[in-house]
Amino acid sequence: MSAAPASRPLLLGMGWFPDQPGGLNRYLRDLARALAGGGSDVRAVVVGPVSRQPEDPEVLAVPGARSVPRRMLAYARVAARAGRTATVVDAHFALYAFLPIVVPAVASRIRRLPLVVHFQGPWADESASAGEQRRWVVWAKRRLERAVYRRARHIVVLSGAFRRLLVERYGVVPWGITVIPPGVDLHRFRPGDRAAARTRLRLPDDHWVCVAVRRQVPRMGLDTLLRAWSTSLGEDPRAVLVLAGDGPLRSDLEALAARLGIASRVRFLGWVSEDDLVACYRSADACVVPSVALEGFGLVALESLACGTPVIATDVGGLPDALVGLDPSAIVPAGDSGALARRLLAARTGARALPDPAACRAHAEEFSWRQVAARNQEVYRAASAPGRPRGVRVVYLDHYGGLSGGELALARLLPALSGVDAHVIVAEPGPLLDRLGRAGISTEVLALADRTRTLARSAVHPRALPLRAVWDSGAYVARLAWRLRRFRPDLVHTNSLKAAVYGGLAGRLAGVPVVWHVRDRIAADYLPKPAVAAVRALAHWLPARVICNSEATAATLGLPGDRVTVVPSPIAVGPVPERRAGAGRRGGAEGLRVGILGRIAPWKGQHVFLEAFARAFGSPRGTGCGATAVILGSCLFGEDDYEARIRALALELGIAGDTEWAGYVDDLAPALGALDILVHASVIPEPFGQVVVEGMAAGLPVVAAAAGGPKEVIEDGVTGLLFPPGDVDALSGVLLRLAGDPELRSRLGRSGRVRAQEFTPAAIAPRISVVYDGLLAGGRA
Repeated sequence: MSAAPASRPLLLGMGWFPDQPGGLNRYLRDLARALAGGGSDVRAVVVGPVSRQPEDPEVLAVPGARSVPRRMLAYARVAARAGRTATVVDAHFALYAFLPIVVPAVASRIRRLPLVVHFQGPWADESASAGEQRRWVVWAKRRLERAVYRRARHIVVLSGAFRRLLVERYGVVPWGITVIPPGVDLHRFRPGDRAAARTRLRLPDDHWVCVAVRRQVPRMGLDTLLRAWSTSLGEDPRAVLVLAGDGPLRSDLEALAARLGIASRVRFLGWVSEDDLVACYRSADACVVPSVALEGFGLVALESLACGTPVIATDVGGLPDALVGLDPSAIVPAGDSGALARRLLAARTGARALPDPAACRAHAEEFSWRQVAARNQEVYRAASAPGRPRGVRVVYLDHYGGLSGGELALARLLPALSGVDAHVIVAEPGPLLDRLGRAGISTEVLALADRTRTLARSAVHPRALPLRAVWDSGAYVARLAWRLRRFRPDLVHTNSLKAAVYGGLAGRLAGVPVVWHVRDRIAADYLPKPAVAAVRALAHWLPARVICNSEATAATLGLPGDRVTVVPSPIAVGPVPERRAGAGRRGGAEGLRVGILGRIAPWKGQHVFLEAFARAFGSPRGTGCGATAVILGSCLFGEDDYEARIRALALELGIAGDTEWAGYVDDLAPALGALDILVHASVIPEPFGQVVVEGMAAGLPVVAAAAGGPKEVIEDGVTGLLFPPGDVDALSGVLLRLAGDPELRSRLGRSGRVRAQEFTPAAIAPRISVVYDGLLAGGRA
């Protein structure tokens, strides 16, 4: 007896590929084929024509030669007939799905079926980008889209960028959005004979060929590509750019190529057949996807890679998702013809080679349609069983979109949390969103006015607080509370001090329990006294629970012990960085590299570090000491004056020639691998001190001020060395001791690394979950 089909989905599409070209239509056809191949009883409804192939499932075509209202009514009738045996509806185009699933007077049984929507782009915005001038038309399309999306139990998007767009632009609740990258037809798109492909397209066999397969509309960025080609390779007699595709900009692009003087170096192929499309990819040395807006994923990138041809693409939408696991250097800023020109030239000359065909193909094989179909089946099952157990829904709030200590800790924590459905709301765009997006975390920007978001701590005073900041904050709290009421999370978790205040108020208004994550010492040596009083008072009222990153931080809040849980910040502990040859195994200062890592700010103590280094290793005549002081980090928040002062201090101490200013470091492993000793010299107690644990994780001997979080992390003489905060003589003595004892450095590095294992995300995440479970016990449906 044969097994029952996995499901009976009804797919509501726009057109059928290849009768009607376009990424949406190709995706619908390929998904329908993959679902049918996986055992599903699939039916699809599209606007005709349809040339059905043997491998296609049942496809019902609605005649297209009629007005839009009549076409929509006909589509609804056909969908109603096709859906009589369906178990789930999967809508791929909002216009045609509107009547069957939204309008009660028209809809039939299928309106009562579980609804899944595939969101492949903002239809209204795309029409505006393509030149639609009638505002009411764009407005009507957006309203229609929103009506369809908000009826869906689950929405499938191709990338994290489109998930964020759905939440921000359409107000869709994040919990029902699933990211499933598209598949690629690995049989059709595969490596082949390059010479034969070039012969087919009449391309010179000895030229460097670059291809762009794009519909010729403004958002595709083809004008940027032409300008980049003109700058980098327009005069190269052995380089040719091939543009495959058609559209309303065709004549404008041809005219631009002529004005730029590169018409003889650019081939416009127009619309190409399926076979010629494969030949385009196989013939090329590189494929370029220069989109400037509204790119859901970029299926052409996968098609090219499947043919073994590397891709250069912009950082728009889901394009980075397609490439970041293969070659991050091939991602360039959108609309930047100079950056694109430089990358093209580097690829052409070999200065920065693109991945080879084998690597391209292997990467593309990670995106098989079989996997896509299986993941869609999981979504169908979830939509059909809304009462299934779910994870804890938590909204995380942060006012800052950069990658400071607290934001890095959050980015490490969230992927490690088990059973948590996370959504992060930040008050400004920034690299934190990119980091979280690459980890599969849902994000959005709910913008707070810059004048309030960047308000300095010193401005927090009851009698001096700017009225504009009060107004901005009140309006923001109201907007955030409305969002929380709509999202209905189980918890709100604030990740910064400003977010604790506005998030705590919004959570109160929305009736959602709030967890404060306090990463700053609430003390007068760290914050202005009015701010200290305000935060301590609010801590008794706003949060249901407070997490602190150290006992030292917890002690400054003045809360009862049963309201506070101490959980250290998570630290990434990878392999020990490859150590440089030299001083790490010798005694004495010669060749020794001593570093201090962190934001350049007065309280971080770079001046203490330089003075201690000079006393330990400095030469009376400033002729060089054999050791190097390494300053890793940059200044933030207007602290440039302090950096100027410590640079002058290095000159004054006679160690300017022995001081290396490394600036901000994104990749810590090689930077720490180039050190022999790491110093942490804060002059006021550090709330936690991530840098301390990062140095220990790298196998370095760490020297830290004996106060705050570092004092809790380091056991003096066992896992590191401590010195009194601000004591230059004590620090210089510790440095001399370490310089003369390589065995001590080695022993401290080994034991410190063992201690660092207690701070991995996998070790910290369960401690956060315990807090959540304690708050929600018996209270979550």
